[in-house]
Amino acid sequence: QVQLVESGGGLVQAGGSLRLSCVASGSILRINVMGWYRQATGKQREFIAAITMGGNTNYADSVKGRFTISRDNAKNTVYLQMYSLKPDDTAVYYCNADRIVSTGGLLNDYWGQGTQVTVSP
Repeated sequence: QVQLVESGGGLVQAGGSLRLSCVASGSILRINVMGWYRQATGKQREFIAAITMGGNTNYADSVKGRFTISRDNAKNTVYLQMYSLKPDDTAVYYCNADRIVSTGGLLNDYWGQGTQVTVSP
């Protein structure tokens, strides 16, 4: 099995920055795609950013130019650097790992427990 643990959330003023981290552990040989999603109160979970093992990235329009996703393949860790934060960015941020090659075979769609990001006006 695979476990994902996020960290780095917190309270920040509008215009500020935060860096989220997510570490994957377990019988992992390779994680093909890692990403971040968020869910604000009363809203559906939405895609934020994703990155492949080769470093190809994809972003939601709402965060392009403000957020940067990166990863350290050797550490099975993905990061989300967030700049110019807005109150609308307030949400629980979830880490996702997909198409995981493990010692037990291919695993899909694992989630962390989430970390709260709150942006005050």
